[in-house]
Amino acid sequence: MSLEEVKNYINSIRRDFADRPLNETDVKVNPFEQYSSWFEEAVSSQILDPFAMCLSTASKKGVPSSRIVYMRDIIEEQFIFYTNYKSQKGLELAENPHAALNIHWAELERQIRIEGVVSKVEDSVSDAYFNARPKESKIGAWASKQSKELVDRNQLEQKVNDLKEEYKDTDEIPRPDFWGGYQLNPTKIEFWQGRPSRLHDRIVFEKIENQWKIVRLSP
Repeated sequence: MSLEEVKNYINSIRRDFADRPLNETDVKVNPFEQYSSWFEEAVSSQILDPFAMCLSTASKKGVPSSRIVYMRDIIEEQFIFYTNYKSQKGLELAENPHAALNIHWAELERQIRIEGVVSKVEDSVSDAYFNARPKESKIGAWASKQSKELVDRNQLEQKVNDLKEEYKDTDEIPRPDFWGGYQLNPTKIEFWQGRPSRLHDRIVFEKIENQWKIVRLSP
């Protein structure tokens, strides 16, 4: 498909949304309970990787970047994910801890937008998660200098093979000191439900003085 065909396709395809309302009276009083309710529906709908989310970070100069990561836990109303501390997102979070998450379930015509401040989890939390990972994933964490330039694929595969040989007789692989978990403490969580004619429902939970306030936004 040529670029011109791509442009024509984008501008010719129109799809309206189902009429599935989301009202203030329908949502739970706590956004995490509402998230749990929607997550259950996503799992029941057999959505692929319902725990996948887009994580957006920004440098200290405000230059944004986004990527898909997996949410791996919710602890004390904080969303948990894991990565290399020296990756682009890790370095940006060290400079600017403000971040945003977006969870998109297209099959349900829903998204959840989350804003907040990110910090590292306790070492014990990172250790417990890392120790529960498959051996191959542990080796992958050690082998990859995430976001750094590679000469070629062979360089990475050779590092993996070297580590497999080093740990061939054990599954006890220590967590790298450059790898671990982050927790996003949300200040705003928006539940977005697609509606016909682009008149979508947007219900937002805002944290004000440690209390969640529910408001509706225009689509």
